[in-house]
Amino acid sequence: MPRKIIGGAFVSLDGVIQAPGGPQEDTQGGFAHGGWMAPFFEEPVGHQIDTLFAMPFDLLLGRRTYDIFASHWPFMPQDEPIAATFAKIEKFVLTRSDDRLEWQGSRRLADIDALAALKAGDGPNLVIQGSSTIYPQLLERGLLDRLVLMVAPIILGGGKRLFGEGTPAGAFKLVEQRQTPGGVLMSTYEPDGALETGSFEMETPTEQELARREKMESGAW
Repeated sequence: MPRKIIGGAFVSLDGVIQAPGGPQEDTQGGFAHGGWMAPFFEEPVGHQIDTLFAMPFDLLLGRRTYDIFASHWPFMPQDEPIAATFAKIEKFVLTRSDDRLEWQGSRRLADIDALAALKAGDGPNLVIQGSSTIYPQLLERGLLDRLVLMVAPIILGGGKRLFGEGTPAGAFKLVEQRQTPGGVLMSTYEPDGALETGSFEMETPTEQELARREKMESGAW
């Protein structure tokens, strides 16, 4: 059967996914709040991660997240469950860089077309962790099958966001949702077609509303 692509991410209330695991994980842009997820890592969050990484699966990563993982997991004790799992599976890296991928089992995907071809073939599901640059491309091409978010009850005020510039509009349906005692909201979504809109506006706009719209269109609002 064709693979599915499943995204998993730790997210703040303002949509930031940068450096949840530690102060030096990713300081790009002067980000000073690395390690923000650690205080919320309760048993239910660990269970959600275990479910996300339930075999069989392969990893799908952007280049920077790959570098973070490749600098950490191969050097962890191999009796650590996630480290042992990551050592056995394939790691697919969506990157334009030709730099060598030294982590055993790593393979380069040059572009989104290569990823689409991989997804269409037989094999285990592809699980994303972090890798914010991947999502706009996946959603544009309709390649994302499921999204697992673990939303911490904090605002970070800046940083790399899950859905960055270039993300297309679309709808999702909620598949499952649970909350930890510490307030982390764990939600699973699946894409649900095009975005629908409606209106609460008056059928006949007032003169004041028409004037407001005119100012808005002219850039004077």
